[in-house]
Amino acid sequence: MRVVSLVPSWTEFLHDLDVNVVGQTKFCVRPQTAFRTLPRVGGTKTIKLDTVLGLEPDLVVANREENDREQIEALMAAMPSERVVVTDVRTVEHALDEMRRLGEAVDRTALADNMIQRAKDAWGEPKPLVGRAGYAVWSSPWMVAGPDTFIHSVMAHWGIDNAMGHSDPEARYPTLAETPDMGVGLGDCWLLPSEPFPFKGKHLRGFEENHADKRFKLVDGEAFSWYGSRMLHVTAHLNEVRQWVARREEA
Repeated sequence: MRVVSLVPSWTEFLHDLDVNVVGQTKFCVRPQTAFRTLPRVGGTKTIKLDTVLGLEPDLVVANREENDREQIEALMAAMPSERVVVTDVRTVEHALDEMRRLGEAVDRTALADNMIQRAKDAWGEPKPLVGRAGYAVWSSPWMVAGPDTFIHSVMAHWGIDNAMGHSDPEARYPTLAETPDMGVGLGDCWLLPSEPFPFKGKHLRGFEENHADKRFKLVDGEAFSWYGSRMLHVTAHLNEVRQWVARREEA
């Protein structure tokens, strides 16, 4: 089966299932060997339709949030729609369910089930609440993760109350302001992920200098926003972030 993946986390998952992935996006960075060698079909929201179709895939894997709706609809109009699998992952439970669904779609059910069980064992039961933090997804404007998002669900599973998790569920990624100032009252701890905006040390230092009343931490964006097999590799980091939030609450 020839598969094109339009979702970075699913791309890694499909490779780990030993699926014949024949094309992927420029953001599908894992595994590195495939990133360097496989044909690229554009970005997650800038899919090159002709390139995808030229690869003659038996299956295309997409995601409701990651990919542009109009582009996916155009793809489904250009090839049998049943050969385009559109996933929707908004909770940890959804991630596990979609892993099983994709495993069945590519005839790797047993391997997928094994990975699902390993992920369940690694993540365990939801952890007790230890504190509150906001999760930035972009800088200038200051955008954050709200409710009804996979990030929100991951935070909750690891005992971190999302500072914007009780806002309007329709505003899944609300824009607060040009700076973290609007975070006052929502939480004094802010998590700064490596993606989609690549927060780095210079941003951390700048925020710390200009907002002495808050605490900031650089985190691995993949740990909070990637599903599939990446879930097996991030538990140590998520636990470390959980402990950091707990210490900030105690301070």
